[in-house]
Amino acid sequence: MNQSARTRMVWSCALLAAALGTATACDSGNPLSAEPYDAARQIAFNGVQDGKADPGKPLEITSNGSGGRITDVTAVDESGRYIAGRLSGDGRQWHSTGPLAAGARYTVRVSTENDDGEPGRKVLTVGTGDPAQKTALKVAFGPKAGEYGVGQPVVAKLSAPIKDRAARIAVERGLKVDAQPAVEGSWYWVDEKTLHYRPREFWPAHATIRVSSGLKGIRIDDKLWGGASRPLKITTGDRIEAITNASTHRMVVYRNGQDIKDMPVTTGKPGFETRNGVKVVLEKQAFVQMRSATVGIAAGSGDSYDLPVHWATRVTWSGEYVHAAPWSVGSQGSANVSHGCTGMSTEDAEWFFNTVHEGDLVRVVGSDGQNMDPFGNGYGDWNLDWAKWRQGSALLGDGSADPGQQKIVESARLRPEV
Repeated sequence: MNQSARTRMVWSCALLAAALGTATACDSGNPLSAEPYDAARQIAFNGVQDGKADPGKPLEITSNGSGGRITDVTAVDESGRYIAGRLSGDGRQWHSTGPLAAGARYTVRVSTENDDGEPGRKVLTVGTGDPAQKTALKVAFGPKAGEYGVGQPVVAKLSAPIKDRAARIAVERGLKVDAQPAVEGSWYWVDEKTLHYRPREFWPAHATIRVSSGLKGIRIDDKLWGGASRPLKITTGDRIEAITNASTHRMVVYRNGQDIKDMPVTTGKPGFETRNGVKVVLEKQAFVQMRSATVGIAAGSGDSYDLPVHWATRVTWSGEYVHAAPWSVGSQGSANVSHGCTGMSTEDAEWFFNTVHEGDLVRVVGSDGQNMDPFGNGYGDWNLDWAKWRQGSALLGDGSADPGQQKIVESARLRPEV
């Protein structure tokens, strides 16, 4: 009797029993209604000795003899991680396609059927030992827990460099990002020890993002295995985006798509032009003493400065800020006279400082300056389009980063690197 015929028989008997309110003779003849038999003699766990499996090798289960087949296999460890696997078309063999964790204990449930269609079952506990040579790969997630703007990328810092693509794939598969509401997103290998994660678009407002590692005990390469890592939870607030047009000398701030303030500003003068592109608020400082000597401008020269600056919102590590500039109020709204920062009145700068948070978006358009680097000088991640971003994933692209984008920029107080 084939599977389709057996299924029809089950439904026919169920309908008849419901109509009569009694059991029928179909029950005793239906193989699917029988208690599963012990399938221990029908299957073999290859590579398992004394309940132990090698974590560096796939788990394999085969059906013995010519009769019957395997119908389903699930394998899950004590932390709830399932092993991916593949069942052959004839039901004769199942093997794991995902890695086993070292030092773990798996519950493996195997379902079978014999030639008569009767169901069988075998449940086995399989442990994995520790590798002979083991270095733990630890992952530190950032930023710290809290609320951020919708432009804040997630960062994963690795304790050891990962160069090989297969190892990068293993790492990426183990790093989990769960966002509510759900969004499409991907990791990008910034360098051998750093990954960034961002959605295709910005995070939704008032989202919850949970980040975790399932790498504990997972083989990365011959000597490197995943270690324990602390999970991270962050949330987003309103979508705050400030758009500065350097050619019209105005900044407009939007909250959830509605403009809430339009301000006159000044940006970088020739030779010190403000970078174009999307930046993310890095930090806020109510007071900063900005000195030109920190960026190599000689004291006493025409471009030197030593200024007390209030309400400073930082957007690049090389020293680009949005801040109060009472000395340039006469030029704000009409000319660009700064050394690269966005200057505004003290009143407007205080309002901006109190309105934005880390992770909020600051976009500059209309400047003659360079474009914002994607990496190394803050969070310029959003300046890569989605197709290029996906290329930085080992799973979705080739996992290689552009060395030109990995340049580390030294912190400066005011002048952006040009």
